[in-house]
Amino acid sequence: MASTASRPSRVAKLPPRERILDAAEELFQSEGIRRVGVQAIAEKAETTKMAIYRHFETKDALVAEWLRIVAADYQAAFDRVEAEHPDRPREQILGLARFIAEGLPAISHRGCPFINSIAELPDRSHPARQVIEAHKALQTRRLIGMCAEAGLADPEQSAAEITFVLEGAQVSTHNGSIDRAGDRLLRIVEGIVDQRRSELGPSRATTD
Repeated sequence: MASTASRPSRVAKLPPRERILDAAEELFQSEGIRRVGVQAIAEKAETTKMAIYRHFETKDALVAEWLRIVAADYQAAFDRVEAEHPDRPREQILGLARFIAEGLPAISHRGCPFINSIAELPDRSHPARQVIEAHKALQTRRLIGMCAEAGLADPEQSAAEITFVLEGAQVSTHNGSIDRAGDRLLRIVEGIVDQRRSELGPSRATTD
């Protein structure tokens, strides 16, 4: 839902459902899920609470749909790197790292929407929490697959190490504890990939 157009001109052109989601995204990101009520979303979207409930049965359903959209953006990043680097899994992994690195400036102001949301949604039965967990599980499976195709030793462990770095970089950027986090992130991920490839030896590692 990101756009370079000014918010008023952009939002005025959106259909009602998308306008509600746009308003919810902005408020949830800037103020948090718990602090934002349906009335505030209605006012931001220039609509009514009744209109919101016509599209979303509950606020929880609206939160879940917003996170579904965020998750789809991340999954699209996997699709893009696979399309941009066909049969080159090492470059696909590094492409994912670049995607996260390039998004760190926004993280510094608002934080990761998944991390922020989990902090506010301790109940694992919450529909939005289930969206996050399903997304993370799929993301892990896809990354493990890339690691296996890249010829990395112990693909599950390799994917875990890369995930720790990607998610840790987002937290560190948000709290300001590490400078040049994007550059460091890229170097660390590249180091993991090359080290894990070398552990299998040149005869078993894939060419990339």
